[in-house]
Amino acid sequence: MTSTRAIPSRRAPAQRGRAQWRSRELGDVEAPPRLRRVSEAAIEPTAWDRRFRTRLVITDAIVVVASVVVSLGAAIVFEPAATASPLAFGVIAAFTVATWLTFLAAAHTRDERVLGMGASEYRQVANSTALAFGLLALVFVITRVEFARSFVLVALPIGLLGILIDRWLWRKWLLRRRDRGDYLSRAIIAGSRREVEYVARQILERSGAGYHVVGAAIDAPGQSFIDAGGERVPIVAGLDEVAQSARDLGADAVILAGLTRDEDDYVRRLSWQLEGTRADLVLSSRLTDVAGPRIHFRPIDGLPLIQVEIPQFDGGKHALKRGFDIFASALGLLAIAPVLIGIALAIRLDGPGSILYTQERVGRDGKTFKLMKFRSMIPDADRVRAELLERNEASGLLFKLKDDPRVTRTGRFLRKHSLDELPQLWNVLRGDMSMVGPRPPLAEEVNGYAEHVHRRLLIKPGLTGLWQVSGRSDLDWDESVRLDLYYVENWSLTGDLMLIWRTVRVVVRPVGAY
Repeated sequence: MTSTRAIPSRRAPAQRGRAQWRSRELGDVEAPPRLRRVSEAAIEPTAWDRRFRTRLVITDAIVVVASVVVSLGAAIVFEPAATASPLAFGVIAAFTVATWLTFLAAAHTRDERVLGMGASEYRQVANSTALAFGLLALVFVITRVEFARSFVLVALPIGLLGILIDRWLWRKWLLRRRDRGDYLSRAIIAGSRREVEYVARQILERSGAGYHVVGAAIDAPGQSFIDAGGERVPIVAGLDEVAQSARDLGADAVILAGLTRDEDDYVRRLSWQLEGTRADLVLSSRLTDVAGPRIHFRPIDGLPLIQVEIPQFDGGKHALKRGFDIFASALGLLAIAPVLIGIALAIRLDGPGSILYTQERVGRDGKTFKLMKFRSMIPDADRVRAELLERNEASGLLFKLKDDPRVTRTGRFLRKHSLDELPQLWNVLRGDMSMVGPRPPLAEEVNGYAEHVHRRLLIKPGLTGLWQVSGRSDLDWDESVRLDLYYVENWSLTGDLMLIWRTVRVVVRPVGAY
């Protein structure tokens, strides 16, 4: 979604809006459970975003000061030849802290538009920190600070890691509060009925979106609510009364979705009408499953063009991904060697059969390879599979059984925690797979693909991926395909690192694994 900020002003009074909302809530339309749970808190004009940003400022400052103090100590220890007075140390520390915090603020790393958004917030923190230290390094070289090298080399990694952990912890706290209906921005969704219902349903199903839908604005005479996935959202206005309803309800955002009238003129007039309110104007993009980094704005003499970057499947970005795969898989194999030996012994003691199981899978561009796993089933599992097809519990082309009789006692534990897939690190090192990517399919699955599903094969399959952290075997076929195609077209190295971290959490607390 694209956000256009209205001119800021004093917070609008919500007394009249609260009365109108309560009359709608208790009158013609019965508020759904989620709306009832958060309605009173949502109508009260709170300053949660201001309080939350204040907490971020405080914790960021603590981390920055601590990392600067540690780095000064390290510089004194590792470069004892460098001499400076206590006053000089103090000036350098204060300048570093001030510069770092200024860059974090200037880059809008605490802006409400990125709060709780994960990758966007972390990326802005990393970029602003890198720019701050680029400037600091230049200043230190020009002023000939003798211990600048040790100071920067220690403060940068420690401080950046500390801030990222700090932001991650606050994000988890914020998402937990949003799950309970707190710390949400009030939103009115306007547009065609179909599009409004779709956007409302997506928001209500995802507390991480950060919005609480207080009403819908559509031209629907005689109707008092819309259906958003089984929950009723009251219709609070027609399309010509959106701005007034935003004032009355103290809305933080007006989301436009699929207008059926002269869209350009309407958007412009609505942005004017929202001037002097507290509401953002948010445009719901029709660019389905296109990630933010691929969308670029190119205004040309008042013509707001949106450029969508076409996915690339070769080049430097993919070379960097391959380099990361080699490093991560080699390091992983060395680090978990004792675990691999222990699992191999457990499989051997559990019964007859080989320790490793290989199966032909389809990789990038349709090329097949031998995927390696720890054996988790009885030796003749492939033969028995044909007898179990009628009991298949998965949708589409997948085959899954929650209580598969072919799984061994040790195998059940391995599959639950994804430990049976650890040998695939060797497939990653060989170049058959990547650390992160789509699920590696069987040849029979590929033969049944619809034309668009073949796009899964444009990059290497992954040891983990969106499918691994989003429910795994609990996903239906269409959702599995959607996640894989989204990853294929929108992956980034930063996103890969986040998915690997989320995979570690899923392995510890498995969901949908059997």
